[in-house]
Amino acid sequence: MTSPTQLTLKKLRDEGYIAEVVEKYVRTGKGGFRKDLFGFIDVLAIKPNEVLGVQATSRSHVRNRCNKIAEAELVGNVRDANIKIEVWGWDKKDGHWRCKTVDCS
Repeated sequence: MTSPTQLTLKKLRDEGYIAEVVEKYVRTGKGGFRKDLFGFIDVLAIKPNEVLGVQATSRSHVRNRCNKIAEAELVGNVRDANIKIEVWGWDKKDGHWRCKTVDCS
């Protein structure tokens, strides 16, 4: 299975962005957890005059991720910095990956 993050990286790079994963895994005594940049960005992408933060997920979780962003403590700071915020929800139909994009800027 290809992850939403890997699909997102490929699509961004195909569109001319320089893109990197900014989500990290934090180890704890009982395993660990994933921590997104600013609480909601999995992939940060740049190209001339544009910075884009993407929350990558499955298509069925797009609404939940949009709500997560709306409630994030630092979302105002990210918006004030003119960083575009999008949720990219992935699913596979007829053997082809497709992406639903929602602008949360």
